Formats: sequence, structure tokens, C-alpha cells
Amino acid sequence: MENQEKNEVLSRAVRAGKRTYFFDVKVTKADEKYLTITESKRKFNADNGTFYYEKHKLFLYKEDFDKFENALSAVLNFIKTGELPDDKLFENEVNYQAMEVNFEDMEG
Repeated sequence: MENQEKNEVLSRAVRAGKRTYFFDVKVTKADEKYLTITESKRKFNADNGTFYYEKHKLFLYKEDFDKFENALSAVLNFIKTGELPDDKLFENEVNYQAMEVNFEDMEG
């Protein structure tokens, strides 16, 4: 825990319904800042009658900030306006079927 506190330089939380999003700026041993985004969702364990937190983490490093920010802005703009994003923002199309991800399991 002590090591985690040493490398964390800024932390903010956004509560959104059953989920909380944590934005944590941390620093590597080489003194490079990076961002972790954590989604935390409170869930109920019916087997033992207790609550627990399911967490998912994303690490975003400095060299990827611009690409991530541009792509996120373009996608959010599409959601708000219906304007299709410029495909040049996305280097590689992702084949979700090949990844064997069940997105329905992620919703909730």
C-alpha cells in the first residue's frame, strides 16, 4: 500500500449510479506520469449475502494520450451529434468476434 501511495500524484472519483470511476495519475520509477481509469461496481453475492466490488482497470500511458483523447472525443461527438468520426483516428479496426468477448456480460 505504501508503494501505491508514493507513485500516485492525483486521484479523482466520479460517481455514476451503481458505478464509480476513478481517475488516478501515477508516476513510474522513471518519473513519467500515466493514467489509470478504474470502473468499480458494487455487486451482491447471493451465495453468502454480502456485497463486493467488481473492478476493471485501464492503463493509459503518455505516448498514447493524444490518440486516445482524439478517438474518445470523436466517438463521444458521434453519440451526441450522429456525425461519423474520421476513420484516420482509428489505426486498426478491431475484430470483436475474433476476441471472443461477450459484451452482454459486461453490461448491467
